[in-house]
Amino acid sequence: MMTRNTLHRPLGETENMLEQWGYWRMDGMGVPSYASPTLALMRDAMPMPGKSYVITDELAGLVDAAVAGLCARHQQMGDMVWFYYGAKWPAIRVGRHFAMSEGKARELIKAGAAWVDCYLEGVRSAA
Repeated sequence: MMTRNTLHRPLGETENMLEQWGYWRMDGMGVPSYASPTLALMRDAMPMPGKSYVITDELAGLVDAAVAGLCARHQQMGDMVWFYYGAKWPAIRVGRHFAMSEGKARELIKAGAAWVDCYLEGVRSAA
């Protein structure tokens, strides 16, 4: 499994969780859809390629809600977190999309990850 490293340092817990959420999201796990019984039988009979994420559906749903809350509160920062972790864009591409430098994009992505961390900490302490 390929994980991102920021300047050759290991990712923090929240960044790792966001990475796992991105893989979960890209796999289509968060998208409810109708499947006919025949399609479900065919899908379950076929071996699935090795999934590279390690996150429960409940935790991924919480992370998804946190990113949605960030998008509602600060649209640009939420979109940057979405593109970087959810769509797996590199930081330089995110920066170009928002007409800023890669360094500034990384700062805003880190700030967004910190916001998600605070959101998840609030949910954890309330439980």
